[in-house]
Amino acid sequence: MNHAKFLTLAAGALIVALLAGAPGATYAGSATPVAPVNIADGVALKGYDPVAYFTSGHPTPGRDSYTYRWDGVTYRFASADDLALFKAEPAKYLPQYGGYCAYAMALNRIADIDPKRWAIVEGKLYLNNGYLAQTLWTTNRSGHIASADHNWPLYPKESGATHGE
Repeated sequence: MNHAKFLTLAAGALIVALLAGAPGATYAGSATPVAPVNIADGVALKGYDPVAYFTSGHPTPGRDSYTYRWDGVTYRFASADDLALFKAEPAKYLPQYGGYCAYAMALNRIADIDPKRWAIVEGKLYLNNGYLAQTLWTTNRSGHIASADHNWPLYPKESGATHGE
């Protein structure tokens, strides 16, 4: 095994260990389902504007004056224009995997996100937990996306809501 592959595997093992011990991190076999959308105090994306990732190309905190409740979840926007774009086509701007960490979901885990660790791949928004998760996810985006796409529908969710599935 070459040095680079060993480092990638070692870093992957480290992130699995960190995610396993992270507050709120769970396994698919867990008896406790997760909310279909990652929210805090009823607000998705930690209050960041989901449209801004696409329009301005960087994470932008939303404002209280531009909010929209969609499918039981509140989203905040940086501008009236972003709010209007979201209202017209919400699914286009929603993050994948209910706004949970894309790398963790590729590993069949749930982890919170850092809204500043993100990527748009083929028109879809992916968020990650932090620098290490983002870096590891980037090493094999297509493979991690395929794994997460497989895992997310099977991951146990709280009943009563379908948003994010």
